[in-house]
Amino acid sequence: MTCSNVQAEPTNAKEAAAEKARADQELDDRYQALVKTLSPAEQAWERVLQENLGNFYLPIHKREKIAGKSNAWDFVKDDPQLPRVLLIGDSVSRGYTQSVRNELAGKVNVHRAPANCGPTSLGLRNLDVWLGDEKWDVIHFNFGIHDRNTPIAEYRQRLEQLIARMQETGAKLIWASTTPIPDDAAKKQTAASIAERNKAAAEIMAKHGIETNDLFISITPYLDKMQNPNDVHFNAAGYKFLGQNTAKAISNALK
Repeated sequence: MTCSNVQAEPTNAKEAAAEKARADQELDDRYQALVKTLSPAEQAWERVLQENLGNFYLPIHKREKIAGKSNAWDFVKDDPQLPRVLLIGDSVSRGYTQSVRNELAGKVNVHRAPANCGPTSLGLRNLDVWLGDEKWDVIHFNFGIHDRNTPIAEYRQRLEQLIARMQETGAKLIWASTTPIPDDAAKKQTAASIAERNKAAAEIMAKHGIETNDLFISITPYLDKMQNPNDVHFNAAGYKFLGQNTAKAISNALK
């Protein structure tokens, strides 16, 4: 009995792995077939996403693309008469990207970096890819939740480096303060860590004369209604609210 049970587990695991591989291959086949129907510019954007979204977000993007569902990483066909804005940030930023686009439709070309931009260390490695080769009028950026355990001195130093590179583009910069997170010992996160990093970032932004979109202050009174329970992420109302605030900050920067 013992031997039989021991042998059954790898078999089941192997079957599950094989089924997942088949499903992944089917998803990729359908996605690649769809990509072939796109314009050269759209195909180029999809290649960028394939290289940068990673194993978590790329399958999500593929499924949404196949389903014809719009997402934060939609290809943006610029209206040359409108300003170009780039959003850089983590999954919270991803969550409010569509809201920003809805608010600024017909007024601004709203792009988003082809990644969950994560911590400042990832930003330093990939910022050139995110910036691309075209001109930006405004860059709205945030790093914080993924830096909650980065030593403050390192966090400051990396932000300075990122700012220096973004300033080279000639774009107007807007810093988004990091939204609140709950205490969670299992995930090694504390609410205080975000307040500390927002304070450090605020000092740096003031030194460089960079405007702040204070999402932390704006959303805090509504966390019980807009943030998912025991989670750093937000519900639909929360993302709409964050997107509206971000759209206002961008509009003000473009005046």
